Amino acid sequence: MANDENLLIQIASYNTNLQNVEGLPQDLVDWLSPTLRVSGFLSNSKQSPDIIAVGFQELLPLHLGLSGRSTQLLQDREKHILASIEANSPTQERYTLLGKVVNVGVALLVFAVDSGVARRACDIQTQWTGSGPCYMGNKGAVGLRFRVPTESGGLGETYTFVCAHLTAHAPKLQRRIDDYRHITGSLLFPPLPNSTSSQPTTIYDTSHMFFFGDLNFRLDIPQTHALHGHKQITELASALDHSKFREEIKEYDQLLIEKRKGTVFQGLREGRFWDFKCTYKYIQGEVNRYSTKRVPSWTDRILYASHLDSPQQPDTTAITNLLYTSVPSYTTSDHKPIIALLHAPRLTAAGEGIPLLQSTGPAITPDPYANLKRYSGRTLDRIIGYIWWLLSLIGAGSSIVGIFNCFVSIGAWRWWTLQSPSGTPV
Repeated sequence: MANDENLLIQIASYNTNLQNVEGLPQDLVDWLSPTLRVSGFLSNSKQSPDIIAVGFQELLPLHLGLSGRSTQLLQDREKHILASIEANSPTQERYTLLGKVVNVGVALLVFAVDSGVARRACDIQTQWTGSGPCYMGNKGAVGLRFRVPTESGGLGETYTFVCAHLTAHAPKLQRRIDDYRHITGSLLFPPLPNSTSSQPTTIYDTSHMFFFGDLNFRLDIPQTHALHGHKQITELASALDHSKFREEIKEYDQLLIEKRKGTVFQGLREGRFWDFKCTYKYIQGEVNRYSTKRVPSWTDRILYASHLDSPQQPDTTAITNLLYTSVPSYTTSDHKPIIALLHAPRLTAAGEGIPLLQSTGPAITPDPYANLKRYSGRTLDRIIGYIWWLLSLIGAGSSIVGIFNCFVSIGAWRWWTLQSPSGTPV
């Protein structure tokens, strides 16, 4: 482990824009290696991350995700990522995949160093939930939780990682808030080891929580601002090159505003996201050119909380943010990937139980209908996904052509059957 008091945690997130195998460059060094290199400056000796969490959104074309065809792609990503992080580990560490989970296009893989966390991690659990229409999985979240006991035999601490994709488009702020509330109520895990209750636990019932992904909150620039409106996007994009302007314009970030109100991400902290440029919406194939179809925004984010964080000090945290940035060189998506390197405190002495995040407001409770909603959504996913996939197959890759071919076939059949008075083909 990094040292006796902290774990070094690397988090990476990328919306690959439904690009399937084309969505991820073969060379992952620009995305996953910077944090590995930075870790060498943290002390006199080189350090490798103890935990590496990698999240994807829009992992593959939607009809393939809805029909549950993401397994092979995720396996390929697992091998690719593992090879990259081991090849670039400053201390030549070996890593183990603790777990992976995918729902439609939202995926999460968590790796841990063999010589530390991977050797001791236990109670590894994965979960998923959909927050799209009728709880479908085109939007939603996946999560992974595990426990690391103390070396002295105590229960230790739990670590919960959540990768999410919330509702898009600037005016749909309330939908994003509803998505978050649905996720906190339905992304449920089994009771903690020392619990006397048989009730499931929420993502807040943990010692440390990391919530990241394409959260889709936008810059909501007021009409009185000189750069309001789509006609000013070009000027806004140019202004984002300047750090002072980004620090000023961040005050119109929907996520920051709602978090201050306490409507979402209660108790979670975040690094200085305005230190890097907005991660969306870029022209595909371009390193530094925004599309004029959308107002540039920090849609991709990484937030976190520790049981040592005090509700009375919302701007401070026991987790040290060592690095938080985007990677402009990736051009296969209209999003840029983001990375963070965090120092998280860990328990070194056995306690009476597992420490949990401190409450920052009304209690977050499990939704009693969570499973009904989740599996209703998944059933719709599969029905729509298989129909869509079949139409794409008929249309040689295009569902629109597939629908056209179906109508042509039905019309031809009806014409053929009507050639005889009895309705029998002649």
